[in-house]
Amino acid sequence: MSTESINAASPLNARSPSATGKLSAIRNERVLKSFFGGGFECSTHKRESGNRLDLIAATKHDRFALSDYCRLQEQGLRVAREGVRWHLVEARPGEYDFSSVLPIVEAAQATETQVIWDLCHFGWPEYLDVFKPEFVESLANFGVAFANWLANEIEGPAYFVPVNEISFFSWAGGDEGAMYPFVTGRGFELKAQLVRATIETMNAVRVEHPAARFVQIDPIIHVIPDPKHPEEMEAAENYRLTQFQAWDMLSGRLCPELGGGEDYLDIIGINFYPHNQWYYNLKNFQRIRKFRPVLRTNPL
Repeated sequence: MSTESINAASPLNARSPSATGKLSAIRNERVLKSFFGGGFECSTHKRESGNRLDLIAATKHDRFALSDYCRLQEQGLRVAREGVRWHLVEARPGEYDFSSVLPIVEAAQATETQVIWDLCHFGWPEYLDVFKPEFVESLANFGVAFANWLANEIEGPAYFVPVNEISFFSWAGGDEGAMYPFVTGRGFELKAQLVRATIETMNAVRVEHPAARFVQIDPIIHVIPDPKHPEEMEAAENYRLTQFQAWDMLSGRLCPELGGGEDYLDIIGINFYPHNQWYYNLKNFQRIRKFRPVLRTNPL
């Protein structure tokens, strides 16, 4: 279990009730129950061996959800991030079984914990190709099915992350080739596809659940040129700016043909890891030098 800091007092609220989808005023309101929340690892992607990870099962969080939530409550943590294991819920196309989610929902209800639900946390059913149009439609249908089911289990608006860490996932799975689907040179294509799927999912859920809230989560990074390679300053800065692409696509500022608009940036979530600052080491998408992090003690 990890602990996440969430600014619950001043979220970015860009959902507009108007049909024009213009940016509404940022409201200074509390949308989350506590400043700190607990995050339960829920990755379900495949490894290169073909074996699928299921970290909810590996940590036995599904068996001990009530105990886990009681421990959160004892520490004053009233918010949690969880994942719906899409490959278990929709093992066959269009057939949904949410029994794997029920113990976690019941634990959250018993402890009055507010949950932010990841719909796609790096994994999807076996029969889907993430690059095909069917992926977009399937995620939207899955999102609506889960939102409908969840509405019968909880009171108040539900919180969803349609696709976890679009930028990181696109880099790791589409450029670096270090995560499923293990391809290189297709990171921007994958990013656009995941944005498209996010927009369609939000549209579909909002039709039936207008009060639903959506969190768009990505890591923030800092990339600088190696002092020995000042000629890479422009390339390093351009790469640093790519961290904003997914949010800009969702907002319609970039690739407007994807259908983005500012009402798709409801709540922005930011992740930061200790290795999120480094010296630029790429040519196109290929590494040309060893990864070197920028340490906290470095003035840069």
